[in-house]
Amino acid sequence: MMPKSARLVAGLCLAAVLAITGCAAGGTAGAPQSGAVQPVPSMGQTAIPTSASGTHITKVLVFVLENHSLEQMMQDLPYTFGIAKQYGYATHYTAITHPSLPNYLAISGGQTAGVTNDLDPSQVPVLGASVFGQAIAAGKTAGVYADAMKSNCETVNDGSYAVRHNPWTYYRAERADCQKYDVPLAALPAAISAGTRPNVGMVVPDTCDDAHSCPLSTADAWMKIWMPGVMAGPDWASGRLAIIVTADEDYNNLPGNSVLTTVAFRGETPRIVSTPLTHYSLTRLYEDVAGVPHLAHAATASSLSKAFGFSP
Repeated sequence: MMPKSARLVAGLCLAAVLAITGCAAGGTAGAPQSGAVQPVPSMGQTAIPTSASGTHITKVLVFVLENHSLEQMMQDLPYTFGIAKQYGYATHYTAITHPSLPNYLAISGGQTAGVTNDLDPSQVPVLGASVFGQAIAAGKTAGVYADAMKSNCETVNDGSYAVRHNPWTYYRAERADCQKYDVPLAALPAAISAGTRPNVGMVVPDTCDDAHSCPLSTADAWMKIWMPGVMAGPDWASGRLAIIVTADEDYNNLPGNSVLTTVAFRGETPRIVSTPLTHYSLTRLYEDVAGVPHLAHAATASSLSKAFGFSP
């Protein structure tokens, strides 16, 4: 069997997602070397849609890493932090609580639903709505792409796949949609190439690639493989896609629970945002892009789009 990193690269090559960055048959992805950040390849002269509030975003794709503080992520994710400096990042973005699962529920549902543990969906089913279900009910699209997941909407831990990092699986009333649209990561390259990434999207690395059980350098190498791919295809070229990289929580209950959160969209002016933001701000962004009402604490959360100068 091919090494995992090689399989990831091969998948991207086969989908032709990385063709514009120099991916060749039998070779490796044209990812930046030695932590350097390379400019996004030219996508032609396509005009970027703008509004009175700046760039108009219709799709959001969120990567969630694990268990590291703002300072740790800035120091030990050289490639990923390089993307942050090239586009924009927040210095006062905080997670909600500990451990992992309540934070994923906060992002996906605007509240922790009273959950204080990392149990699987059979033990802590969530009865409310998620941003994914909201989007689909409103006629928009939603999707989760989970690394190491073997079947759609898998509701138990399986090898390096951790169900607690895949929040849609917990929303009992949305299980049918989860079965359709919560899919293995291998489905993402084709969606990128076809321009069919969902309006409300999330990428869930496995427990090594998200730095939960492996060093941050492993997560950085994984992002170096995937980031050039997600910055390809018609969604990015149109300027309508925002890519966000955050973490579920800091490490070892540090004071403040601050994590590095990067926001990237084509044509963005590099910026460092000091506005206080939380995972509920991310819930609010998902909902604003989908054009649906704000769930729970998202209604009073600071606007991430205003902080970063774009319009959903």
